[in-house]
Amino acid sequence: MALLLEIREVVKSFDGLKAINRCSLQVSEGTITGLIGPNGAGKTTLFNLVTGFLKPTAGGIFFKGERIDGLPPHRVFRKGIVRTFQVPRELKWMTVLENLMLVPRDQLGENLWGPWFLPFLVRRQERAIQEKALAVLEFVNLWHLRNESAGNLSSGQKKLLELARTLMCDPELVLLDEPGAGVNPTLMKRLVASIEELCYEKGITFFIIEHDMDLVTRLCNPVIVLSEGEKIAEGLPEEIKADERVLEAYLGGQYR
Repeated sequence: MALLLEIREVVKSFDGLKAINRCSLQVSEGTITGLIGPNGAGKTTLFNLVTGFLKPTAGGIFFKGERIDGLPPHRVFRKGIVRTFQVPRELKWMTVLENLMLVPRDQLGENLWGPWFLPFLVRRQERAIQEKALAVLEFVNLWHLRNESAGNLSSGQKKLLELARTLMCDPELVLLDEPGAGVNPTLMKRLVASIEELCYEKGITFFIIEHDMDLVTRLCNPVIVLSEGEKIAEGLPEEIKADERVLEAYLGGQYR
């Protein structure tokens, strides 16, 4: 499998405290790679570095062989990297459908002169975006809620909405921050099925932070373990669960 994302000896310090300490890891194309570790291990900080919300103190981040560390988030987004957040950030007062239709970039209707001089093209583009958004909502089983205010959705439905919004920009790499948090078992099955179909049938690569080891075991291969900003283990879920350092530091021995 081709290498898609590479993190090389990355350091991120905050007032002398190293949140990420010479971390090196790789994400291969066409995989669902899990990232686990206790609170404070640096997982979300690492995501923020990859997506341009933070700049590394040292080291490099490469996407398809091109260095991207230091790029602002909107330029990282244009490379084909998108992310979700641990707490969903839906536009509460807009409908589910409108939340998706806002995502695609370079919309003619957003240009001051577009609606005046290119009304036909603006309408045609909006129809195409709406059709795509409706198809995405059907895929994640939210079509029936398309006209509902996004703020009225349940926690699990908001996680599906977050996933749906990432699909509106045809990503190559999706970073999911705890997609299983607050999701009931029924919606979890839908979320897992959607991620697997997107990866194995559509070719989208996923990099996932998750604390639910049952979900990690079912969904992720490989799994990377982070501790105090450093990678300490990587392998199949079964190998990770048998690793003494992982058992003691992260899983509390529950899988012994």
